[in-house]
Amino acid sequence: MREVREWTARAERIVRKRRDPVVVQTLRSATAATIAYVIALRLSPEPAPLTAPLTALLVVQVTLYATITNGFRRVNAVVTGVLVAIAFSLLVGLTWWSLALLLLASLVVGRLVRVEEYVPEVAISAMLVLGVTSVGDYAWARVVETLIGASVGLACNLLLAPPVWVEEAGESIEGLARRLRQLMLRMGEEAAGGTPVDRAESQLHEARRLDHDIVEVDAALRQAEDSLRLNPRVQDSVLHRVVMRTGLDTLEICTVVLRVLARSLTDLAKEREPEPLFEAETGAALAQLLSEIADAVVSFAVLVTTHLSASAESAEERLAAELRTAAGTRDKLALLLREEAERDPRHWQLPGAILTEVNRILDELDTEHRTRRLFEELDRVSREQRARMPRLTRLRERLGVTEQMWRNRAGFDGRSR
Repeated sequence: MREVREWTARAERIVRKRRDPVVVQTLRSATAATIAYVIALRLSPEPAPLTAPLTALLVVQVTLYATITNGFRRVNAVVTGVLVAIAFSLLVGLTWWSLALLLLASLVVGRLVRVEEYVPEVAISAMLVLGVTSVGDYAWARVVETLIGASVGLACNLLLAPPVWVEEAGESIEGLARRLRQLMLRMGEEAAGGTPVDRAESQLHEARRLDHDIVEVDAALRQAEDSLRLNPRVQDSVLHRVVMRTGLDTLEICTVVLRVLARSLTDLAKEREPEPLFEAETGAALAQLLSEIADAVVSFAVLVTTHLSASAESAEERLAAELRTAAGTRDKLALLLREEAERDPRHWQLPGAILTEVNRILDELDTEHRTRRLFEELDRVSREQRARMPRLTRLRERLGVTEQMWRNRAGFDGRSR
């Protein structure tokens, strides 16, 4: 039995590795480069047409959208550089001053034709073509190899669909929510037991470091959004992007408010040192409230990263229940803070600020508030698409693919998902 379990666990690890987006991307890139080189050996006059596999490696990106855009820009850059080199070869030879003029002209023309990050490729192609003896043959070979590499790279992405990075983005969002939860729990424990100034400042610095986590999660989400564009395996990609993007926006707002809450607790610790921040009952209520909000933050992250309707409905019900419980604790805390302020009116504005910041987090997590934000974001995306691609929008409307259909498919019947 032990050997069977070990073999089962090993098989599961192999299956997970085969499905890992990094492994899939590595195999796709190597396959595309090899195929491009084999084809270029037959079509290019060069004995070692390495430009073709190089182009395939650069073109095969982690998403189909990036592959198409990068393939077009790279081909455009190479062809532009070849044309600039041919023009210079007809006028001057290769000297130090002609090379300087060639580089200057190539970089300027590269900016004009909008090849973005491939501007240096224009100058590289121009230098390589101008530096050979038979400009015409080499220029033609470089263009052919570039076209072969770009075509093979695009074909590989069409035949071997690139991985969808939604799961990785979802894990990043949930990881951010769990870090928020851990910080809230520590802040609640410290508030209940009496927070020294140094600990309060340490929590404030930790809250500020969460900004770096948001940047990393945003990068993962951008990659996931690109992987949904033009991907034949994904339907309703706009909905997926909007749901996850608005979810990250909400967590970002919660992070900012939590940082302000940490600053309020730090200021209160400085004003009341060496006394405790709150009386025992008030501190326990604040700790309980932060614990309940921390659980709600994690449930919210699970909700926005869940795609199955049944699981999303269950996550929404759990979030709504946690928010109701937190609202009751918030009302209890408000009464206790008011009683403390009546007994000791010093620095009353800081406990009031703490209550305001807690209310802001609860409002951001509220399901009705999220539904409104989703509808607003869908309306904005729809308007932008109509303005950017009016013909495609009219075609979709004729085919019956409307924004209301998007909402109906996602289960937007007044709920948040």
